[in-house]
Amino acid sequence: MKYKKWIILGLVAGLLLSLTACGPGIPKVEWELKISGDVQTPLAFTYDNLASREMVDLTEILMAKSVGEDEVTSWSGVNLSSLLSEAGADDFATITVIAVDGYAIEISANELTDGIIALKDSGEWIAEVSPDKGPIRLVTPDTPANRWVFQVVEIQVNQ
Repeated sequence: MKYKKWIILGLVAGLLLSLTACGPGIPKVEWELKISGDVQTPLAFTYDNLASREMVDLTEILMAKSVGEDEVTSWSGVNLSSLLSEAGADDFATITVIAVDGYAIEISANELTDGIIALKDSGEWIAEVSPDKGPIRLVTPDTPANRWVFQVVEIQVNQ
C-alpha cells in the first residue's frame, strides 16, 4: 500500500514534467533550423530552443502577395539578426533560405531589416493554426510576401 502511493505520486510528477518540458503553451514540435555557409560557427536550433527565446512582435505588417489580395498581418518570432550573429555572420551579402520541400531563395542583407523567424501568426502558434505553413517561417517586412519562406530548415550565409 505504501509503495502504491509513491508510484502514483511518481506517475503524476512525470506527467506534469512532460507537460511543461517544452515550456508553458509551447507546442511540441520536432523541427530544426540550421545556419550554415560563411559563418564562424554553424548552428542548429530546435523548435523548442527558438520558442523559448525572447520574441519580437511585428504588428500591422503589409503582406504584399503576388497572388490574391494583400493583407495586414502581425507576427511574433526570434530576431533573425541575433541568430545570424550567434553563428558569427555579422558581415555578409546574402542569405539563401531553404524550405523543407527544397524551395530556396536568395535574399540580400539589405532586405533583412527587422526580419524574424516567425513562430506565431496573429498571436497563435503557426504550428497549431497553419501546420502546412509552419512551424516556422521567415518574415521580412521590407520584402514582398513571396519571399517570406515557410517551413524553413536552413539558412545559408553567403559572402
